[in-house]
Amino acid sequence: MTATLLQHAKPDQLVELLLPHLWVSIVDGSVPANVCVDACLTLRNAYGQLGVRAELQPVDLVIRSRNGDRIRYGSLKPSWTGTSWNGHCVLVLPDSGRIVDATVEQFDEVREIGAGPMIGKVALSVDATQDGGLMEPGAQVVLQRGDLVLTYTVAGPEALASILDHPEVVAHADGHRRTGVNVASLALAALRGEGVHERAVQAPYPRLRALLRAVGDTAYEPDEGRDIRFRLPDTDGHERWLRLDEIPLPPATPAAWPRS
Repeated sequence: MTATLLQHAKPDQLVELLLPHLWVSIVDGSVPANVCVDACLTLRNAYGQLGVRAELQPVDLVIRSRNGDRIRYGSLKPSWTGTSWNGHCVLVLPDSGRIVDATVEQFDEVREIGAGPMIGKVALSVDATQDGGLMEPGAQVVLQRGDLVLTYTVAGPEALASILDHPEVVAHADGHRRTGVNVASLALAALRGEGVHERAVQAPYPRLRALLRAVGDTAYEPDEGRDIRFRLPDTDGHERWLRLDEIPLPPATPAAWPRS
C-alpha cells in the first residue's frame, strides 16, 4: 500500500497520504482505548515535524450504506467515561485543505472495504483557517468509500477542549510527541527513495525540504528505546545518532508544529 501511494501521489500529496498509512502500520494490530484521539495527537506531531500544520477536529460521523441504513459514530457533544473518550475525531490540514481520518477502519463497515485511512478535500473559511485550522461548527464533509457514504459533522470548540484539557491526554503528551517524531522519521526515510525523492523536494513544505537535504542518504536505525535515529553531525560537527527533532537545520527553517 505504501509503495503504491508514493508512486502515484503528487508532490503536495506525498506527506498527507503517507503518514496515516505509516501510523496504521506501526500500531502492529493493537488498538489503543482511545484510538482516534491517540492517532490524531500522534499524527499531529508527525505532520508538524515535517512542517505540515495539522489540527484536531472532533466530529459526529454518520455512515450510510447502499440500502439506506445509517449508523452513527462520535458525537457533537463528546464526553469521557473514566479514561475512555466517547466520540470521534479527525485531523484537518488547513494549508492543503484536507481532512484525515486515520482510524476510519475501526468501524466494521469501512474495514470490510479495506482501503485504509480516509483522506478527502474540505472547504475552509478564511476565519477558520486563521483560527487554528478548525472548521466551522455544524459544517459537513461528505466522502465516499465503496458503496458507503460518510458524513462528518463538525463539533464545536468545547468538544476540542474536552480532548486537549483532559488529564488523560495531558499525561500522555510526551508519548504522542515521541511516537509522532518516529512516524515522521520513517516517512522521511521513505521519501528518500528512488522515484520519490525528486517529487518530495518539490512539496510545498520548507521544513521537509530542509530535512531531506540534511539527512541525504545517511543511515538510520532504532536505538534501545525504539526511537529512530540518523547518523549525522551535531551542532559541534561530531557525528552521532540523532533523533529527527535533534537534527541541526539552517536558521531560516520554519519551526515544527504545533507552535506555542
